[in-house]
Amino acid sequence: MMPESVASRQTEKPAVPTIGNMLPPIIFGTSALGNLYQAVDRDTKRSIVSEWFAQCDGVVAADSAGKYGAGLALESMADALRSLQVAPDQILISNKLGWRRVPLTSPEPTFEPGAWVGLKHDAVQDISYDGILRCWEQGCELLSPYRPQLVSVHDPDEYLAAASGEDDRKRRWDDILGAYQALSELRDRGDVLAIGVGSKDWRVSEELAKSLPLDWVMLATSLTIRTHPEPLLDFVETMRLQGVSVINSAVFHAGFLTGGDHYDYRKVTGESVEDQELIAWRERFQIQCDRFNVRPAEACVAFGMSPPGVVATALNSSKPSRIAQNVQLVSSEPPAEFWESMKRDGLIDASYPHV
Repeated sequence: MMPESVASRQTEKPAVPTIGNMLPPIIFGTSALGNLYQAVDRDTKRSIVSEWFAQCDGVVAADSAGKYGAGLALESMADALRSLQVAPDQILISNKLGWRRVPLTSPEPTFEPGAWVGLKHDAVQDISYDGILRCWEQGCELLSPYRPQLVSVHDPDEYLAAASGEDDRKRRWDDILGAYQALSELRDRGDVLAIGVGSKDWRVSEELAKSLPLDWVMLATSLTIRTHPEPLLDFVETMRLQGVSVINSAVFHAGFLTGGDHYDYRKVTGESVEDQELIAWRERFQIQCDRFNVRPAEACVAFGMSPPGVVATALNSSKPSRIAQNVQLVSSEPPAEFWESMKRDGLIDASYPHV
């Protein structure tokens, strides 16, 4: 059952400005600050954060999570911000909650084995009313003196997918609703500006948006130049009409569309039919990009931002030198002829209305 105070607000508008009017078009991802796949030294992390401000006018937005390096990303970001003497009102921080730092008692962290490098802590999932407040409080401690203004439950789709059966899923759903009850209270008393949801399975975001008064939704690996199902586009339009801002992320499918070896967190070897289809699609995509002198990354970001309801894109980099390029990507506009050719070649849906 939905917590009563959340249910009673279902039809009310959030008592905060539309978050889309506050966000810049680029949100900087911070998984590299948590040592995702490689250890990044302190000076490089500081340089990454420094470039955010060097390349952007106005307020900078950053997306992080307690799960990123078991809190290391939050800690490293705060360290860099302090060293740069950034005023708190110049940084808008999103913290995805649901994982909490704990002591490391094994040779390697137990969460997401192989993903995080050089960690001195472990992390445990903690999704419930009390659990999300523990995550919130720890996040504020790691970020001090900075505080997150945007908060959400981290990957509720994965939490639900781990259910052992229907009864367990209902219990986990209640845990998620309890977590959002806590986040709603933080928003109501002014501790945060806005609450949202981010998940790889957009259908779980849709399910939550029907149950809760959200301010924003973050999509991941779902609305991209390669995959853009009509029901998802309908959901994005529904959010726009309701005043709920949509943030897009992972528009490169973990880097595969721009030449990487991984597609949505798995390595593409070319051994399966699915892998062969992916590789063939990318080759045709590259031909189109070369023909119209469009960088693949430009096409991916422009397409991902094309629906009217999408207000920003989250982009991540472990290299300070790439920050300027990422900032440019969110304002790139490939020519109409490129999109027409992509449609004729069947690389994007011929009926897609936004390019």
